[in-house]
Amino acid sequence: MNHSQEKVIVNFKKAQTHIAKVLQMLEAHEYCVDIMQQNLAVIGLLKSAHQMLMEDHLHHCFSNAMKTKNEQRKQDMVEEILKVTKIANK
Repeated sequence: MNHSQEKVIVNFKKAQTHIAKVLQMLEAHEYCVDIMQQNLAVIGLLKSAHQMLMEDHLHHCFSNAMKTKNEQRKQDMVEEILKVTKIANK
């Protein structure tokens, strides 16, 4: 496991902890703004993890695909990136 993968895992684990906290706060009927702040922390961690995954993918998988002579593989890789980017921007 490389350093960037470790950072992604840390972000997901932190997000998981924050989600548990959000659920706990909801069940305890805590103040809405406090719950929303915890929720935003989760969203931030997930966005950060997504960005790290994207960067790693572009630097390795995508870069390697672009070096091949297989035009279909290159096109498929571009389509994958566009699809994930479109979903992320919804």
